[in-house]
Amino acid sequence: MTPRGTGRIPEERARGEQEYAIWEDRTRVFLQPVAAPSILGLFGLAGATLMVGAWHAGWYGTAVTPLALFPFVLTFGGLAQLLAGMWSYRARDGLATAVHGTWGAFWLGWGLLFLLLGLGGIPAAQLPVIGVAAPAFAFWFVVLTAITGLSAIAALGQNLGMAATLAILTLGSAFTAAGFWAGTTWPLRVGGWMFVIAAVIALYTAAALMFENSFGRTILPVGKYRAEARAMGRRKVSRPLEYRYGQPGVKIGQ
Repeated sequence: MTPRGTGRIPEERARGEQEYAIWEDRTRVFLQPVAAPSILGLFGLAGATLMVGAWHAGWYGTAVTPLALFPFVLTFGGLAQLLAGMWSYRARDGLATAVHGTWGAFWLGWGLLFLLLGLGGIPAAQLPVIGVAAPAFAFWFVVLTAITGLSAIAALGQNLGMAATLAILTLGSAFTAAGFWAGTTWPLRVGGWMFVIAAVIALYTAAALMFENSFGRTILPVGKYRAEARAMGRRKVSRPLEYRYGQPGVKIGQ
């Protein structure tokens, strides 16, 4: 007596082989290699976060210092990182798309705010000042805290360098939001230190990706591991054409 349900296995296997043969005969694979977009994205994130974080931490500057910072923050931290986020779609990396898209858009908004202030398009009274309550500006960082925190959890599935960067960015965003919400200086100072630390880790992670791309091997370890390595006792079955995903032969991720 045949066990219940086992009769369907040969039928499904035959149907799958037939489907595979049809796709194999009709499919042509065009590969367009994409360098890891997070190389540019993390460098842009690190540059903008380092400059603004050091200002928040009180290392230098005055209340009008952002008027000198915004061109760099707008272009490198904002535009370049946003482009890296869009290129991450090509690399099929959802995490990089979310991180660089979110932070790139944030730095674009930050730069545009101070550009308008410098041009007189916004009253000077709207200028966010350390030690003065600005609940509307605080909400910028509330949103960043939520999205970056979720991204930090997702980054645990890729590498520890990205996860550490995002975890500390989450803390920095949370302290900054609290500081601007309450008009208190010390949370902003702590947030600034967190941003600087996150920028240093982001620089390291970006350099690790760049060196790996240049030398073809790992130079700086970032705790990177493959998803299939976490599946204990399971063996990954690979097929030449993953036609079920709509992009045969294209590698997912960076």
